[in-house]
Amino acid sequence: MTIFRTLALATLAATVFAQDAAPPLRLAIAGLVHGHVDGFLRNARGKRVQIVGLYDPDTKLHAKYAEKYHLEANLFFTDLNVMLDKTKPEAVASFTSTYDHPVVVQAAAARKIHVMMEKPLAVSTDHARAIQKAAASSGIHVIVNYETTWYRSHGAIYDLVKKQKAIGDIRKMVAMDGHQGPKEIGTGPEFFGWLTDPVKNGAGALFDFGCYGANLMTWLMDGQRPIAVTAMTQRIKPAIYPNVDDEANVLVEYPKAIGIIEGSWNWPYSRKDLEVYTEKGTAIAVGGNILRTRQPGHNDERTETPAALPADESDSISYLTAVVRGTLKPSGLSSLENNMVVTEILEAARESAKTGRRVTLK
Repeated sequence: MTIFRTLALATLAATVFAQDAAPPLRLAIAGLVHGHVDGFLRNARGKRVQIVGLYDPDTKLHAKYAEKYHLEANLFFTDLNVMLDKTKPEAVASFTSTYDHPVVVQAAAARKIHVMMEKPLAVSTDHARAIQKAAASSGIHVIVNYETTWYRSHGAIYDLVKKQKAIGDIRKMVAMDGHQGPKEIGTGPEFFGWLTDPVKNGAGALFDFGCYGANLMTWLMDGQRPIAVTAMTQRIKPAIYPNVDDEANVLVEYPKAIGIIEGSWNWPYSRKDLEVYTEKGTAIAVGGNILRTRQPGHNDERTETPAALPADESDSISYLTAVVRGTLKPSGLSSLENNMVVTEILEAARESAKTGRRVTLK
């Protein structure tokens, strides 16, 4: 039995016991070259979604995912527009290269279909503006999915600093994201191919992992655009990554704060950690579930496991469903507004690394 038939049976049962239950979200997938699609399909089995179509021009990828997830052949398409017209989804989840994000959004916008894409938003501000224009003209929501958005540790930092105002204003943020490298962790060839392409990815580790820090810092700084960006990139492993950087360090300047982004394909292990230093204390997120804090009146550092996030904000599929159904409005980390600034930061960092100069944002 396919996951889609299982979902259909679950939906029928829910209807019997709760006549007012909403039907599953009709969801299409655009692109199969982003490795995160694997986890997305796996997670979809436990959510109230009906995957109505999957698009990718590469039929070898159709076969790969059809076999792995027992998907029927008639769900796969080699033409994006045909898939959208035939399946009529409520939303599209994009797993293309970053370079192809505008094409997906423009096709969906023409049919007033909401879009969620894997981070980052775009390879350039020109592409970001094209996405923004398409979304605005059609009234659709465009949201960007970062794994770190669903970290309870990050939610707890925001609550402590921005809502409780318990440790004063932010003075320094340090984001450390990455892993040993795409090849080193066994990334599939379709993913590796565009991740190491400076056009399709925008850069290497700079865009792949630098985007996390830019996203979190923009959120913590209430959407404020920085004053300037200074970056240094390296190719520590040129034999593996001859065309893109594998190491990126970025300094992001604000009027009264500084951000340090460390995106790397050279960490000895995978990490997504965030340190926030304020006037009166510290808040350090170690992965998704551990928070270390030092607050006024407490001499010792405290370690805790923060409370879970609200159900609609705990994972990408639940969030997308809530946005499409109108129970949540996109904001913060997932919002288009935040990610327009993220794109500016990444583009400025790319220019700074290339020229060796500090780049001011106009």
